[in-house]
Amino acid sequence: MRRPTTARTALRAAAAVLALSLTLAACSGEAGDDPTTPAPTDAAATPAPDATATAEDVAALEAVVVEGAVGAQPTVTLPSTPFTVSAPVARVLDDGTGEEIASGDMIDLDSVWVKGTDGSVENSTWEKGTPEQIVVSDSQLVSVLSDLLVGNKVGMRFAFAVPAGEETAVAVGEVVGKRPSRAVGTPVEPAAGLPGVTLADDGTPSIEPVDGDAPTELVVQPLIEGDGPAVESGQTITVQYSGWLWDGTPFDSSWERGTPAAFGIGVQQVITGWDEGLVGQKVGSQVLLVVPPDKAYGDTPRDNIPAGSTLVFVVDVLAAS
Repeated sequence: MRRPTTARTALRAAAAVLALSLTLAACSGEAGDDPTTPAPTDAAATPAPDATATAEDVAALEAVVVEGAVGAQPTVTLPSTPFTVSAPVARVLDDGTGEEIASGDMIDLDSVWVKGTDGSVENSTWEKGTPEQIVVSDSQLVSVLSDLLVGNKVGMRFAFAVPAGEETAVAVGEVVGKRPSRAVGTPVEPAAGLPGVTLADDGTPSIEPVDGDAPTELVVQPLIEGDGPAVESGQTITVQYSGWLWDGTPFDSSWERGTPAAFGIGVQQVITGWDEGLVGQKVGSQVLLVVPPDKAYGDTPRDNIPAGSTLVFVVDVLAAS
């Protein structure tokens, strides 16, 4: 299975990166890789994940003026242009008063990005009218952001600056909500003859395999129907998922890694069984997929997936954008 590539070139990479969970350190994958394999990022657009801000970087961000009430797009004024920092740097502008943010949470984030070259607005979720969904995780965010978010609360506002090639991008973000970390909706009675699914208290699925030959056609069985919008082709979906061979042997799980995963859907960035089975499902749903070899990896072995394998997935669709 493949992951979408989130890195873009130069400043637009930093300005648009919130659309795929501010993944300046990791989160994307090469064509053909399974979901656990990270892809190389664009070195020109992405700073080294272990880069450390200097005292000058901290002072530069402190000098950025942010005006306007929390809840609306702020005005961001740079102290001078071109504005530069040598490494990612962030600071809290206003503490939140809502739910506490923990590692692994999915949050709704509004943000505005400005160019370090001239201070003009490059990208704004306020202008688009829809916040982005961000997974708070050291594996998906640069550490200065995850450290800033964890332990704070919904409603917080922060400033962030990041090198983008030869330029620097500056953002002001506001956490406007926190999303469920598992499927939430109406239970659906599955058809007979499919693997049984049991959920742990935290939502982690396990399956009871069934005897007999695997289906030769794709099986798409909702287990929980959410009340969100239907997933559309071309979107990026954020999911929790586990995968097994038909005989019940596990081979991959985002639950075990402790953080949801993001994939492009409907655009051949994942196996065909996911493209066909998840487009049209509602956000908030849990879906059982039984994927025959011709819609998975065919006759090509893949790590611990033998050639010709039928795959079973339980997928919680948490967000789509």
